This record gives sequence, C-alpha cells and structure tokens, in this order.
Amino acid sequence: MHDLFNQYKLPIICGGIGFILALLFVSLGFFKTLLFIFLTALGTALGFYLEKSGILQAFKQ
Repeated sequence: MHDLFNQYKLPIICGGIGFILALLFVSLGFFKTLLFIFLTALGTALGFYLEKSGILQAFKQ
C-alpha cells in the first residue's frame, strides 16, 4: 500500500484537491469559492513571509 501511494502520490493529492473544490463549488457557489481560495492563498503567503523574515521570533521566546 505504501508503494502504491508513493507511485501515485500526485494524482491522489490532486484528486483530493479537486474533490474539495467541487464540494465548495456546489455548496458555496463560484464567487464565494474564489474568495475562499484567494484568502487561503493570502494567509499562506503571509505565513511564509512572517516565517522567513523572522518578525515574530521575539514573541516565540
């Protein structure tokens, strides 16, 4: 099973993402789904920026 997952890792992950997007389109609608994706990407980019710049290191100690 582990070999099967390693062999088909990207198709399994992309299929899961497609399934989640399809559920969002059906339940929320097109524009709300786009807003959800945009805000998620913005939050991820902000998190990467804060991690890389070390701005919040003073608060961790």
